[in-house]
Amino acid sequence: MGRLLKPIAEFGDRAIVQISNFDQHQIMEVSIMSGFYKRGKKGFTLIELMIVIAIIGILAAIAVPQFTAYRARGFNASAKSDLKNAYTAAQAYFVDNPGGTIAGTANLAPFGYQSGTGITIALQTGTLAGLAMTSTHSSGTIVYSLTTPGGTMTP
Repeated sequence: MGRLLKPIAEFGDRAIVQISNFDQHQIMEVSIMSGFYKRGKKGFTLIELMIVIAIIGILAAIAVPQFTAYRARGFNASAKSDLKNAYTAAQAYFVDNPGGTIAGTANLAPFGYQSGTGITIALQTGTLAGLAMTSTHSSGTIVYSLTTPGGTMTP
């Protein structure tokens, strides 16, 4: 059996409709908005939303400085690692050229040294008797230095 709803009058969110069942007619008042939400469940209050936003803001204020510190530590570790790799390549260079002098990192490339992105290696002296190098990352906070004999690295 088919039903036909025919609106008769509307009052805000309420309406009077005529329901036709082909053999009988009924008139009743229904709420137009009753299908959209359950009674008493209208959503979050403004204070609840403000509390959630405040919590997110506090978490972001804690996380951003920590993230910056983690990045700096990573950049510093990269600079330290590159300095160790340059020292190892310099030792390999001195095995093949005991009386040689290292003028720059280009001399170390044939011995396995590859510079990382943003890393600067500076050679103060490049002989077997006195090798001195420094390393820093463009976004790091520490300058590492290495001297021989012994290959002591500071800091």
